[in-house]
Amino acid sequence: MITTIALAASVASPAKSASLTIYNDGFALVKEVRELNLTAGEQDVTVEDVAQMIEANSVAVKSLTAPGSFSVLEQNYQYDLISPQAILAKAVGQPIAFNRILPNGQKERIAGVLLSAPYSIVSDSNGNQQNTYNGMVIRTDGGAILLNPSGEIEVMSLPGGLISKPSLLWVLDATRAGRQDIEFSYLSRGFGWKSDYVMTLDQAGKVGALKGWVTVTNNSGTDYRNAKLNFLAGEVNRYVEQRGRGGFAGGGAMNMAAREMADMAEQSFGEYHLYKMEREVSVANKQIKQVSLMERSGIPVTTRLVADLGPFYQNPRAQDRVGTRPIKPNVYVEFRNDEASRMGVPMPKGTFKVFQADQDGDVQMLGESYIEHTPRNEQVSILVGKAFDVVVEAKVTDFRWLDGNRDKGSVMTIEFEVRNRKKDPTSITVMDRKYGEVTVTGTPNPQRPDANTFTWTFNLQPDETRKVQYVVTTRFGG
Repeated sequence: MITTIALAASVASPAKSASLTIYNDGFALVKEVRELNLTAGEQDVTVEDVAQMIEANSVAVKSLTAPGSFSVLEQNYQYDLISPQAILAKAVGQPIAFNRILPNGQKERIAGVLLSAPYSIVSDSNGNQQNTYNGMVIRTDGGAILLNPSGEIEVMSLPGGLISKPSLLWVLDATRAGRQDIEFSYLSRGFGWKSDYVMTLDQAGKVGALKGWVTVTNNSGTDYRNAKLNFLAGEVNRYVEQRGRGGFAGGGAMNMAAREMADMAEQSFGEYHLYKMEREVSVANKQIKQVSLMERSGIPVTTRLVADLGPFYQNPRAQDRVGTRPIKPNVYVEFRNDEASRMGVPMPKGTFKVFQADQDGDVQMLGESYIEHTPRNEQVSILVGKAFDVVVEAKVTDFRWLDGNRDKGSVMTIEFEVRNRKKDPTSITVMDRKYGEVTVTGTPNPQRPDANTFTWTFNLQPDETRKVQYVVTTRFGG
């Protein structure tokens, strides 16, 4: 026997207030305050407008008016929503009427019994407003069998067990009667949030203004009006169970006072960071909404050029070219996420777009990249593209086995040239990576930031060229 919504003694009020804590991993913690009008003893209570993707085993409810005055004995999640196919699926064996338009334009009405519900309903593309019910079987009162009919179907009554909104049905046992506010919370999938950053540099590329947005997605199946939004940045571990359909069935230093009012309040929460909006926001189902995360200006910015020699070993004779093709250095826009740089806030992971004013004052896009969760006092580095007027070219000028023994090791002589074709001075770092027991000598000798990386940094004047030759000695193990 199916318990239906119609048996419920009372219906909880719509949410009087709501808050959403949305996680990076596609779910949210929903908290709502609703009002119940209870009688003493056992009773059914319906809570409508819950998320279709609710995780029913996460539901918690407590009385705010009279704590401990009731207990939940049973909970059912009702998600069999009214639709033409749902109605017909429950009307099998029941009398129905079938209306169709004949080729001569006349209407025909046929009464009968529904033997099989359709598995799909296809709209007529010719504008006749007649649906085709694929898989439907009707036995007419005259004894004929109609297969896959086209037309309009009438059912004599609405089958039981169907509802218009996803709902929870509780069986409560209350020790007192009367109205009381409850706090109702649950987890639901179908939510998402991500950060988007837009930085605009001045014409010199030395100072930036940053705007951070949070993009919220709600596909949970219900609306949340005037909700307090919280965003939790961090990797939260969850047990993943294979389920079916969603829902119950599976479903200069700048102090804090001087910061812009658009910023969200941020706080540490365990090993995560929690961002809280200061104002309430309505989030409709199937909606993407952007809300302000932060706003900063006067951020000192540097530009760094880095050329990685690694790729030139992979394709030394590309496109019939003897030797190597020029290597275009990567261009990074960097700033320090600290208070001295007018920042100093945890930055959730997200896309990062960089723009810069040109000589006419028009803003143009430099490039776009992605940042991971970045704590305060860390360096932020955005790859915006490739350098146009700075070129690096490398080649292997000599190779031999160490002491003539291929099992002992190798000696490789590499030469690279850096050319600055800009009209302004520029700085560039050239890097190479070698693995194993390696020594590198050259003129000038490289810096060695880690065991496998070698770097040279040059400050070049306009049209200046620098050439470096270095020797890599690798000793094999064994």
